Amino acid sequence: MNNDYRVRIQTVLHFIEENIDQEINLEMLAEISNFSKYHFSRVFSAITNKTPMTYLTERRLVRAVAYLETTNKTMLDISTLCGFSSISSFNSSFRKLFKTTPREMRRSKQEHSNNQLMSSNNQEELAPSKNYDVNSNNNNNFLRRVWQMNIEVKELPSYQVAYVRHVGSYLETYKAWATLSKWVAKNNLPATEYFIGISLDDPSATDEYSCRYDACITIPREFSIEGDSGISFQTLSGGLYARYQFYDTIDKFAIAYQSVYGQWLPNSEYEPDDRYALEFCMNDPYTDPEGKAKVDLYIPIKSIGGE
Repeated sequence: MNNDYRVRIQTVLHFIEENIDQEINLEMLAEISNFSKYHFSRVFSAITNKTPMTYLTERRLVRAVAYLETTNKTMLDISTLCGFSSISSFNSSFRKLFKTTPREMRRSKQEHSNNQLMSSNNQEELAPSKNYDVNSNNNNNFLRRVWQMNIEVKELPSYQVAYVRHVGSYLETYKAWATLSKWVAKNNLPATEYFIGISLDDPSATDEYSCRYDACITIPREFSIEGDSGISFQTLSGGLYARYQFYDTIDKFAIAYQSVYGQWLPNSEYEPDDRYALEFCMNDPYTDPEGKAKVDLYIPIKSIGGE
């Protein structure tokens, strides 16, 4: 893995370990990584195989288990020391991960351990937990299996587009495309224009029904932009992009994102630029003989350390 990526993600992991009792949010972690929030979530998830907030919660719970085993601290004290906003959120998260409550786990540990908890104040402090390592065999074996991906680095021009924004599950973006298609037919746009999808949020880090998606079509320079209910206009920035040609069932499209962000980018000479990825829709999967979607995925990139 590119050393710059390793250092940046490791810095985030170390920050979490050192500040696990503090309030930590996605914006804070993205700033520490020096990635934009949009790209940080995808890079982190691809490399660690967990979303940033899932990883944070699990590290807090692992720390809580250590407190349960080695100290006599109260549940409220432990939840506070592990950064939970309330005892109820602590209990809920604990049960979700371990399928038991903190009290039940402490009781079980006491019953099956020969080393009883000591009440001495001198022995209440917790030993430092082992930091997560992005090179760990247990956590990131997949990084050693970098695919030979057919990635092409291309310079794209800027595009003026008409678009319909969808807010909700990405499985229902067809609604936006249906609205856009009616507008396209009404305005007799030439068949040479591009259909482009833009996933504005990472579904692994955003609530499913809060995800934003723009269904776009490029429009000719001479096209007269007029107000139309449900239709908006914007300019997509040009620049350097990494193109990954996808052709498979749409349910596997998320793997394409993960592959580029987690496998190709960290082993390239590039890092994600602060622009949105573009999904050029090259066919209609509903009319494809195999029911597959053909998408040219363009990830915005820049040279590492570049502006």
